[in-house]
Parts: sequence; C-alpha cells; structure tokens
Amino acid sequence: MTLLLVDGPSAWFRAFHGVPTSVVAPDGSPVNAVRGFVDVLARQITNVGADHLLVCLDASWRPDFRVAALPSYKAHRVGPEGDEPGPPGLAPQVEVLLELLDALGIRTLGVDGFEADDVIAAAAERAAGHVVVVTGDRDLFQLVRDDKPVVVAYAVERYRLIDEAAITEKYEIPGRAYASYALLRGDASDGLPGVAGIGAKTAAALLRRFGDIDGILGALGEGDAGFPAGARRRLLDAAEYVTAAREVVWTRTDLDLPADVVDGSGLALTRVPADPDRVAALTERWGLGSSVARLLRALLPQGTADALAGGPPRGAQEAL
Repeated sequence: MTLLLVDGPSAWFRAFHGVPTSVVAPDGSPVNAVRGFVDVLARQITNVGADHLLVCLDASWRPDFRVAALPSYKAHRVGPEGDEPGPPGLAPQVEVLLELLDALGIRTLGVDGFEADDVIAAAAERAAGHVVVVTGDRDLFQLVRDDKPVVVAYAVERYRLIDEAAITEKYEIPGRAYASYALLRGDASDGLPGVAGIGAKTAAALLRRFGDIDGILGALGEGDAGFPAGARRRLLDAAEYVTAAREVVWTRTDLDLPADVVDGSGLALTRVPADPDRVAALTERWGLGSSVARLLRALLPQGTADALAGGPPRGAQEAL
C-alpha cells in the first residue's frame, strides 16, 4: 500500500499564489487555486503510484492547546475577527474544490481542535505501508523515517522526495531530528522564537552530538561538558520556552480518527466517482475540463476519464 497524505491548506495556498489569477471560469470567477490543486494531485498520484489517498484539513488552524503553551504561536497571522485571513478570492475556491473532491469520492478529513499537520501525523502513524506526504511546510519533515517508510514530497523543491538522508544533507542533523532542530532554531513564520542565541549552526552541532532534544536536556542535567561555547547557559535560561515549545512543535498522533481511516479501508483510491453527474456539472460550471481530465486519468480508465471530463484535456497546465 502507498498512502498519499495531502496537506490541503498548504496545497491550495501554494496553488493560489502559483497559478495566475487570469485562470478563470466561464463566468470570469478565478479558479487558479482549484486548477493548481487538482493538477498537483493528479501528478502526485501518478508519480508515487498511490493506491490510497487522504486530503487533510485544518479544523483549527491555531489550536487552543498550542496557544496555551506558547501564546506567540501564529499570533502575527490573527486577523481582526480572530481568524486567519486568507487572500481575497481563495475561500470561495476552497468551497468549490471541496465539493469537487466530494463528488469524486476523494476522502477529506479534519479533526476538531487540530491542524492538518496533526491529521497527517496521526494517519501516517497508523498506516500499514509506504506513506508520501505532499506539503510545502517544513514542519512535516519531522515525520520522515526510513523504516516505515515516510517521505515528504516537498512542494518548495518541485516535489522532491525528502527522506532521512535528505534531511541530513539539508540541515546536517540526524534524519529524525527535525522537530528538535525547529524547536532550537525557531521559526518566525509560526511565531516560534527558538532558543535565544542558538542559530541553525549551533542547533545542528548540538543535535549531531546529542541526537535530539531529550539527549540535549539529559546532558544538561548530567553536566556534560560537550556544549558549544555559551550554549549550555542559553539552554538553561530557556528551560521554560523549551518545555512550552514541545507542545507546539511536535505533531500529535493521538487523534481519534474514523475507523475506516485507521484501517485504510476508507482511503482506497476511488476507481469510480461517487457522483459522476456532479463531477461533470462542476467541471462544466467552473471550466475545469483539462485539470479534471488529468485527475480522472490518474484514477480511472482513460475512456471513462475523458467522457466524464468532457473530452481529452486541452492546453495542459504544468503542475506547480
């Protein structure tokens, strides 16, 4: 089994910004995010040979338990209404996209109180076979492991597959130490300050010596002398932050997932659209013919795909 786990919010934000807003429906409504998302989905299903698929959603983009631990978490993104304001024109496209996925029979899932990252982590933890995570978010590098295996198709690098060796090459840290690295170095995009005075190079040196944050903290407690100059004092001074950040940085795997997600039976790649008439109607209404045809051909026999999408694709748009 190869399970494709798609970070929905990451994928549609990237599609919105990566495909020109001049890509519109027959009535002039922008459909750039829909087209981009569908094109990427079709390409990745084919590239990795996926036979199971789950598109993961944010039920809470800034979960209470993370904010309670570290109030700065994503605080800079909070809008006037307390939500995360997206670019104008994206929200209506997300509604169209979710309706299309439903009509196709492609499973989507959000879990109350958690982010898409947590849904991905929990599903990957329970998966029986090979897992490929599609995202542009470095946070999910923490899930990479060679023994399962779990790899990340990293959108920022044209969907390069990131395994443990790639993590080591990129950051000079052990392949499963990315969460510890992010905690130490910080991440301004998430409002994560990191340990003051410890940058990327020092964080990497600490992890090469001690393995992960638990190894570092154990060495602190034992008075180990192998810390870079000043790092021991900085880590001791940041004890409160380190404790709080562990609640924020690490994804959660203890979510209560539906039984058919846990056993994989509800994630098998659809070979017959759940509602072919609705697929055809949405394709025509929003002018999605070429993109939907590509996705259907990744899912269905070619003749069936072309018929449902209104004929073979024209003017194929390169995936993001």
